Amino acid sequence: MKLLSAIVPCYNEEENVPYFYEEFIKNESFLKAHEIDFELWYVDDGSKDATVSEVKKLIEKDARVHLVSFSRNFGKEAALYAGLQKAKGDYVACMDADLQDPPSLLPEMFENIWQGYDMVATRRVTRKGEPMIRSFFARMFYKVMNKISDAQVVDGARDFRLMTRQVVDAILSMKEYNRFTKGIFGWVGFETKWLEFENIERKKGETKWSFWKLFIYSIEGITSFSTTPLAIASVMGVVFCIAAFLLIGVIIVRTLVFGDPTSGWPSLVCIISLISGVQLLCLGIVGQYLAKTYMEVKDRPIYLVKEEI
Repeated sequence: MKLLSAIVPCYNEEENVPYFYEEFIKNESFLKAHEIDFELWYVDDGSKDATVSEVKKLIEKDARVHLVSFSRNFGKEAALYAGLQKAKGDYVACMDADLQDPPSLLPEMFENIWQGYDMVATRRVTRKGEPMIRSFFARMFYKVMNKISDAQVVDGARDFRLMTRQVVDAILSMKEYNRFTKGIFGWVGFETKWLEFENIERKKGETKWSFWKLFIYSIEGITSFSTTPLAIASVMGVVFCIAAFLLIGVIIVRTLVFGDPTSGWPSLVCIISLISGVQLLCLGIVGQYLAKTYMEVKDRPIYLVKEEI
């Protein structure tokens, strides 16, 4: 029999853990019919609630359920990586515990895998229930990311996907500390089939992703898979240098022709502020890449396990 490994990152999802199991287990008859067994890996990302206790209850009644619990919150990227490392299946699925990634799509995903695709991914075609400002910036992020990066990230792409073992091994070969999984999925390539579905609201609880966290996550994604911001900073420096030399020429000519008036200090202050702002922006861009290099060379573990069952 083939084996399906399902990876479910969890952070304060005590209410959703049993609901997810109930929905996932509905695929058991389909899997058995196609001679596929499964293992379900809940990866607890340092939850503060009773998530671990809820998973342990499932383990007591179903030996196919497993738990990896982190020593603290390391982030969803680390949880996904840990799940991929633990997964032993011929097929591996990643999905969220909040049921925004419907397990009912698994049969259709398998059908596409059997047609020859290496990976079947999902994307939302609507953002129902999401604030308009967040939807706008999310779409802008995908547009910018796809223009400046080799890793193609589809608008509305979810982490919910079904992969063959070959794809999983390729992803695990990328051991960088600063991980942006959506970009990694696109960078490794392979034949991918996209399934579209309408946005589904969480079963229980509230999202852990604030606007600020999503903004930081987008910066992580851009700097992880593109050096274009560094090129932009260099171009801006060249442009302002040329502009400065031109202005010097204009000032010299104006002084020789019209004298040296003392007026115009407000515009001078504005120009100085603008150039200073651009300099700080460029330093910030360089700083982002230096910070990533700093974290990589430390060679710290991506996560630490407190408990594994």
